[in-house]
Amino acid sequence: MSQENVEVVKRAVGAINRRDIDGYLACCTEDVQLVTPVAEVGGAYDGPEGIRRFFTDIGDASPDFKIVIERLEPVGPDRVLGFMRVTGTGRASGIPIENATGNVYDFADDRIQRIRIFFDRNQALEAAGLRE
Repeated sequence: MSQENVEVVKRAVGAINRRDIDGYLACCTEDVQLVTPVAEVGGAYDGPEGIRRFFTDIGDASPDFKIVIERLEPVGPDRVLGFMRVTGTGRASGIPIENATGNVYDFADDRIQRIRIFFDRNQALEAAGLRE
């Protein structure tokens, strides 16, 4: 299932870029959890309502927010590691935003159950079980 999981991640990222909440949720389990680098401050995004809040938050912060996939790699049967580039423009500041991230996608029943996003790609490698 590992290559199929990569395709699910591609569909999910495409849905984010189109602001297609229903398309994104179709790629996820009902108990999906999105953990961003600022989760310690704002908490994780849990379930469909959390995902809806995430879409609102990114739209509020950066209306032209976009994710570019640099690399996706299956890690075992139920995990995908993604290296992404996030771009956009701050709504309030007008300042361009560009961040490299490492994302770890955990799967259950062929759908995304948890997404962990890291600004430090080495942390993403560790979370994916590829480094100690």
